[in-house]
Amino acid sequence: MHDDESVILQEKQGDILILTLNRPDRHNAMNALLSHRLGEVIAKSPQEDVKVIIITGAGDKSFCAGGDMLEMSGKEEFSPLLPPAALRFNGAQEIEKSPIPIIAAINGYCYGGGARLAILCDIRLASKNATFRLPGSEYGLVVAAATLPRLVGVSKAKEWIYTARRFDAIEALDAGLLSAVHPTNMLMDEALEMAKIIAQHSPESVQESKRVIDLATLHKEAVIAEQEANSRLRGSDSQKERFLSATRKVTGR
Repeated sequence: MHDDESVILQEKQGDILILTLNRPDRHNAMNALLSHRLGEVIAKSPQEDVKVIIITGAGDKSFCAGGDMLEMSGKEEFSPLLPPAALRFNGAQEIEKSPIPIIAAINGYCYGGGARLAILCDIRLASKNATFRLPGSEYGLVVAAATLPRLVGVSKAKEWIYTARRFDAIEALDAGLLSAVHPTNMLMDEALEMAKIIAQHSPESVQESKRVIDLATLHKEAVIAEQEANSRLRGSDSQKERFLSATRKVTGR
C-alpha cells in the first residue's frame, strides 16, 4: 500500500509545482486518499508562492484511468490514512476552485473521473498515446456534462457522453479538448516550457484572467445540477447493478 506521501509526488521547479498522480499499479486511478492528497496540496499552493501547477500521471501509460472501481464498489476498504470525512479535501473540487493556472499533462489513459479532472484544468496537453473516455452513462452517472460543452461544443460533448466511446488524442485535439499533442518523451518538457512562460507574467493578471474566463464560460448552475443529478442517480438499484457490472468487466472480480 502507498503511504500518505507517495500516492502523489511533488516537485517544485522555481515557482512551478509538478504533481504526479502516483498509483501506476492501478493506472493512477483516483481513490479517496489520492483525491484528498491532491486537493490538500492544491489548496495550500497559493500560500506557497506557486504560480503554475502541472498535473500528470506516473509512468507512460496513464494520466488517470478514473475512479478506483474496487474502492468505489466496496470490494476494497478506504485507506486508514484518510482523515475524518469532515477534514478531507476533494481533488477535483480544489482544482475547480484554485486561482492558480493548472496544466494537465495527459500521458496515457484519461477516463471517467480522470477525464473530468483534466477537463477542470485550465490547459490540456497530451501525448500521442493518450486516449479518452467518459463512461458515466454506462455506469448510470453524469460525468462532465456541466464542463465539457464549453470546451468542445454541445454536439461533440453529447456524442462522447451519450456513447461513452473511447477516442484518441488527435480527435480530442480536433474537437478543442486539447491545446496540443506531443510525442510522449516531449510532453513534460513542453508543459514545463508553457508553465515557465505563464509564470513570467503578472500572477495577479493571470489569475484575474482565469476568473473572468471561467465566469464567462462556466455556468455554476450547471455544475450544481450535475451534482444534484448524481445524488439522485447514485445508489439506485439500476445504478448499482450497472456499476458492479462495469467493475467486474474491468477488474475481473
